Amino acid sequence: MNILIAGILGGWEMILILAVVLLLFGSRKLPELAKGLGQGIKEFKKASRDGDGRA
Repeated sequence: MNILIAGILGGWEMILILAVVLLLFGSRKLPELAKGLGQGIKEFKKASRDGDGRA
């Protein structure tokens, strides 16, 4: 999955996105935002594992 994202977005695009996020949220909110994103991904993975085969 990471290879797919790296193939679509190059180095400059990633830097530009990070700069925009930094400008929008500020340096104080970034750790909080990253923590929330990580928890959301973890919950999504758990739900997708638990939900396999169930309708």
